[in-house]
Amino acid sequence: MTQKDNKVFKAVGSNTRLTMLQILSDNEMHISSLARKLEISVPVAAKHAKILEEAGLIERRIFGKSHILRIKTENIHSALDSFAPTEVVEVTKGTKLLDALKKVSALEVKKVGDRDLIVSSDGQEGLYVFEVDGKLSDKTAEEFIIEKDSTIDWKKLEAVTKKRLVVSIKE
Repeated sequence: MTQKDNKVFKAVGSNTRLTMLQILSDNEMHISSLARKLEISVPVAAKHAKILEEAGLIERRIFGKSHILRIKTENIHSALDSFAPTEVVEVTKGTKLLDALKKVSALEVKKVGDRDLIVSSDGQEGLYVFEVDGKLSDKTAEEFIIEKDSTIDWKKLEAVTKKRLVVSIKE
């Protein structure tokens, strides 16, 4: 785990900072408005904001004396990535990624249209994508051919709410 990851976990270790993140997930906000909403003083809110900012969980934009805070979730995701187990697998050049994955994981593959998609990895059903050396691939694991030493991040798409819609029907 990196020092950056440690800062993220320390930052979310406070109920006040978690509440700040929850409030900021809806809208960016002036720090004094955030303090009022949390019923704390502006200096206390500023100290908590500084910890969140140092962890890369929020960003601050300054307009004169106004400080506007906005959430950044990317570092939470990368901190969670540090818990992924690492497997080392040796294959020959030209091996399909699917074959390399089969050496270290139990996979269930289903044909969807004309493509073979992995629908379960080590007993965990879901949708999966992969990155090769930090770049998302547009190929399936069956189509991707390993040509050089690489780091492949095998990722299960988790259902994390990005936006919630409350729909009301007009009468």
